[in-house]
Amino acid sequence: MSCGIMAAVCYGTNPLGALPLYEEGVNTSSVLFYRFSLAVIVLGAVLLVERKTLVLNRKELKVLSLLGMLFALSSITYYQSFRFMDAGIASTILFVYPVMVAAIMAICFHEKITLPMMLAIVLSLLGIGLLYQGDAGAAFSMTGFVLVMVSALSYALYIVVVNKSGISMSPMKLTFYVLLFCMLLLLAYSFTSPALALQLPPSPRAWFYACWLGLVPTVLSLVLMAIAVHEVGATSTAIMGALEPMTAVAIGIIVFSEVLTVRLSLGIITILIAVFFVVMGKDLHLPSLSHARLRKLHFAHRPHQRHRMHIHLR
Repeated sequence: MSCGIMAAVCYGTNPLGALPLYEEGVNTSSVLFYRFSLAVIVLGAVLLVERKTLVLNRKELKVLSLLGMLFALSSITYYQSFRFMDAGIASTILFVYPVMVAAIMAICFHEKITLPMMLAIVLSLLGIGLLYQGDAGAAFSMTGFVLVMVSALSYALYIVVVNKSGISMSPMKLTFYVLLFCMLLLLAYSFTSPALALQLPPSPRAWFYACWLGLVPTVLSLVLMAIAVHEVGATSTAIMGALEPMTAVAIGIIVFSEVLTVRLSLGIITILIAVFFVVMGKDLHLPSLSHARLRKLHFAHRPHQRHRMHIHLR
């Protein structure tokens, strides 16, 4: 449980590393390149120390390269959105990705859309509507909004591909290759425009925040999340992930003096409730199913008093 909480809090510190680097004039491609390159070095060293094989077959190479592309797109659009809106609000909008995952699975893989899922979709749209305009009447940044939605969709597709790809490997090895492909794609992305050319961190402070991005919201968050999923399951870990936008909002208010209005607060709460309905959708049906099965078992054994007494005693 503690690993899931810490993983969410660590991931929520992304703005704490990115925004100071932006203030020092470092562009988005450089920020992300340093984040992923340091993470690749750390994870690669761990895999080598543990003597894990790094060999990939053709199918794994195709899937991991696709995952790297999706993760890179999600990261680029997410970090770019910080230039157009408050980091806490961007982090909250990003957290609609579980709703997108549910919708993709229903449309593409014919998974049943439950009542909690429908409520989640409605609430997420309502929450985004509340975030669209502040209390003072200032229009919400459409550019920032589109960037975050592309980021959320890319990450949702990333999760779907991981679940449906059929490849089997350790989470650390998968994360290593995904981040390696991300790093290579960001390197190529940096050559697409002079404004995106890679820059060296201009100060010791910038180096500190570059290292922070590579270690805390990347390596530490991903490793802790893998442990949490193994220990308490994906659903519980996803619920604890609600601390991600809360951490980003707290950092934005405390460190970067961002304003949290009543309307924005309601939007954040509504989106988090929507996500809760998604990640708890199946579990919300489990008690009733279990109860129905128990009643069926109870009536099946009703003629046998001894069995009935045994069921009640348990």
